[in-house]
Amino acid sequence: MARPTKPGWITAKTADVNDLYERSVQCPESEVDLILQAWSELRGREPRHIREDFCGTSAVAREWVTRSTTSTVLGVDLDGETLGWAKNKINKELTEQQASRITLVQENVMNVMEGGIDCVLAMNFSYYGLKERETLLRYFKSVYDSLVDDGLFLLDAYGGSDSFVEMDEERDLDGFTYIWDQSLVNPITGDVVNYIHFEFPDGSKIKKAFTYEWRFWTLPEIQDALLEAGFSRVVVYWEGTDEDGDGDGKWSIDTRGEACAGWVAYIAAVK
Repeated sequence: MARPTKPGWITAKTADVNDLYERSVQCPESEVDLILQAWSELRGREPRHIREDFCGTSAVAREWVTRSTTSTVLGVDLDGETLGWAKNKINKELTEQQASRITLVQENVMNVMEGGIDCVLAMNFSYYGLKERETLLRYFKSVYDSLVDDGLFLLDAYGGSDSFVEMDEERDLDGFTYIWDQSLVNPITGDVVNYIHFEFPDGSKIKKAFTYEWRFWTLPEIQDALLEAGFSRVVVYWEGTDEDGDGDGKWSIDTRGEACAGWVAYIAAVK
């Protein structure tokens, strides 16, 4: 039985799942900081025109155009409903000038032909949905072809021993609980099925708000495919730790990572 609500409480009936996703999963400020860091360290300049593949709600795109008066972004996603939500968010949050520098396209990322891109992003492990190596390689090659001569391709990846365990992980956030549900892990094929659920103070729930049927790609597999696609160099940005052994939000290029229960890393592929 649902508990009585209090003024201002979110419930399953009133919640906006895209808003909950942005609040629980994404940190666009940190991702844009990482983009600029990688460009400074690997190319010695700032990128201007980026493409955000699998852009979803456009959180990174919105953050990107606030950092400069000339930066532009092309966001690509297959989900028309989510892109509609993103366009409304852009119009509400950004100035007219900022909004004019974002272009959202409903398209398969494999079919985007526009060139002259400084930097392509594939974040939130979205490319894990490309479950066959041949398909993954074809996507990486298409990204390579879209980049300028000194372009970069930035991706994220996750891993650690907990990634191979069927388990739930809960985080209490402001007014709701986020649940990451690793429902299926097949060690033979690398197939995984993950869900995001949300629970609210009144006891109501949104089950399977988001579903991810992925191939669990390892860092060596991803790096090998990027090099095969033509990139000249691939580096991994690994997070540092504080005095308690927790992540400190500071990223650096490294060739040795800690074999911990769970980690997230960024990959930069240099054209």
